[in-house]
Formats: sequence, structure tokens, C-alpha cells
Amino acid sequence: MNTAESQVKAVNKPAAKTKTKRKWKRWAIHLFPIPALAIYGLFIVYPILAAFTYSLFDWNGLVRGAFIGLENFQALFTLEPYKELFWNAFQHNILYFVGQLIAQNGLAFILAFIIYKKIKGAEFFKIAFFMPRLLSIIVVGFLWKLILNPNFGALNVILGKFGLESLQKAWLGDPDTALIAIILVNSWFGLGFAVLIFLAGMQSIPHELIEAATLDGAKGWKMMSKIIIPLMMPAITIITVLTFIQSFEAFELVYAMQGSQGEPYHSTDTLAIYFYRLAFGGSSGGGSSAIGLGSALAVVLFLFISVFTAILLYFMRKKEVEM
Repeated sequence: MNTAESQVKAVNKPAAKTKTKRKWKRWAIHLFPIPALAIYGLFIVYPILAAFTYSLFDWNGLVRGAFIGLENFQALFTLEPYKELFWNAFQHNILYFVGQLIAQNGLAFILAFIIYKKIKGAEFFKIAFFMPRLLSIIVVGFLWKLILNPNFGALNVILGKFGLESLQKAWLGDPDTALIAIILVNSWFGLGFAVLIFLAGMQSIPHELIEAATLDGAKGWKMMSKIIIPLMMPAITIITVLTFIQSFEAFELVYAMQGSQGEPYHSTDTLAIYFYRLAFGGSSGGGSSAIGLGSALAVVLFLFISVFTAILLYFMRKKEVEM
């Protein structure tokens, strides 16, 4: 009897160990996301919560003062110069978004379609278009600042060589051209990424559908509007949402090319640049509540981007077609 019991225990012991080991592995798998969640919480969640908290207090320099509720938000939207500068920067962000939709995404779609048609040298063009994306945005800003210099910049020099002196400008010194120049530089920088997203969307369309549509007489604009664009709406959604977020977070390129004052005459101000100036720059509304006002602006910007991104995703996904 003792021998039989010992044999049963000997059989059950490895089985119990295996069960315990599997249970430990199952729990261990849940530990892997912890480092990523910790980093996300430290650098994303905590700053958002901190900004919301700071926006509810008065500030004396870096020293937190009394709780004032929503007064910083009220000042941002009702008091001058905060109100004027906020809406000025907001309009520039909208222009930034629209400009990138046209200059970057519009051109990227055309180039992606040309590559999709497998023209000669398509692989080279894919690499060439993406090359600027490999550079730091700060480096890109400083390089283009030199190119657009009114005295020795390459653009004005080239225009002069071709006898087009009348087109020479102080591109970054003219309020009418400064923001447009920055938008075009940003579009040049992001063009390759948009081309790859659109190209991936086109290549995901089953070739059989294209052939069937061709046999039914679809070609040219009819093929594009009825077949290709509806079937690549997921790619269009992705690049549109990313463009919107990037446009309303525009900071590095503007800062590299024009500094933190939105020169000339605040014609290149964006909400991110205005936030930086409010919270850290000490101008255009510094004083005792600068950090509070900057935090209020950061909260407004975060809520606007979050809400509008959700709305944009909702309406664009309704237009997606399942294959």
C-alpha cells in the first residue's frame, strides 16, 4: 500500500511542478508591460495631471500660491494680451494643418500613386522622399533658416542667378511669407512618411478588385474616386489624424527657425510656442501667474487635440470600406 501511494505521489509531483510553473509564467507575462507603463505614467500621465493641477493655482515665480480655481482659464480667454495672442496662435495652427493637408499630404498622395504604378526607379524615389525624415527636425530648421536667409541664402542666390530678383524676399522676415515658409519646410520634412503611408494603403488593395473594376469600365478619375480612395481610407485616416496632431503640437521647427517670440510680429506664433513663452519665456504675459497661465493653455491644448482627434477618427472611420 505504501509503495502504491509513493508511486502516485511520484507521478503527481512533476505534474504539480508543471502546473505551478505554468501559473508562474502566466503571471510573469503580465510583468513585461510594467516598465513601459511606468515610463508612460512618468512622462505622459504625470505631466498632464500636474499641468491641470498647476492651472488651478496662482504662482509667484516658481512658488505656488493660493488656489484660484479656473481664473487662469478665464484670464486666458478674456484678458488682453492673452486673449488676442491665444486666438492668433490658434489661427496659425489651423493654417498649419490646412497647409500640410494640401502641400504635404496632397503631393504625397500623387507621388505615392506614381510609385504604385511601378514607374522606373520607384524604389529609388521611395528612399529619396524619405531621406529628410532621417534628419533631426532641429537640424532641418537651422539648415532651412540658412537657405532662406535674405542676404546669402541659397534660394535668393538662385533666384538672382536666373534673373528673378523681383521674387527675392526676406522669407522669414516678412509676416506674409514667414508662416507659409515654415509650413512648406515642414511639408518637405514629412513628405516621405506620408508617401509610405499612402503607398502602403494602395498596395493593400487586392489586385483582383482593380482588374474587375477595369473590366467594368472604371478608369481615370472614376477608378480613383470609386475604388482606390474608398479602399485606402484607413491609410488616409491615419495620415490625416497624425497631421492634425503634429500641426497643433508644432514647436521644434518653429522654434529652430524663428525662436520663441513667433517673429515677425507674432506671425509665426503657434499654441505650443505661446505656451513655452508663457510658462518659461517671461514675456507676453509673464508675472506671478505665468506658470498657471501656461498650464491652463497646456490643458486647453490637450483637451482640444484629444476631443477633435476622437471626432475626426469617428467620422473618417465611418467612411472606411471593408474589403
